[in-house]
Amino acid sequence: MASNINRVTITGNLTADPELRSTGGGTPVCSLRVAVNSSRKDQSGNWVDKPNYFNVVVWGARGETCARYLSKGRPVAVDGRLDWQEWEAKDGSGKRSKVEIVADNVQFLGSRDGSGPGNGGYNGDQGGQQGGGFTPASDVPADTGDFAPTGGGGAADDDIPF
Repeated sequence: MASNINRVTITGNLTADPELRSTGGGTPVCSLRVAVNSSRKDQSGNWVDKPNYFNVVVWGARGETCARYLSKGRPVAVDGRLDWQEWEAKDGSGKRSKVEIVADNVQFLGSRDGSGPGNGGYNGDQGGQQGGGFTPASDVPADTGDFAPTGGGGAADDDIPF
């Protein structure tokens, strides 16, 4: 029997500042809300954006790093898994449920001050374990299109390399 795949990757902007709290056992957990736009053509052929909002949970040291360095409006890329939860409503009116993304990796896109390109992030190991570290914003250009490819050129470059 084939195994199931539960993997999701999104890029978008934070709609609010991160919220950091701790479990009863003292484990840090950070909540993020990420807006992701989907573009499509309307009936008249014009492109329109439809926002989708996703709740993201980041555990442990990763969550603390997100709370420290992220803020409303910052672009992020999140890689993780979907987690479905169900509970009984406090007022007894029935069951409630939600789906959220449990982040394995959060990449900080853009610069810290939002003024230009940059790259940073917190890529930790999977699960709720703490580990890894913060990679500060980079000065490496995001667009490498100006760099000429290296190599000899000619017809031999059109051949499959294996």
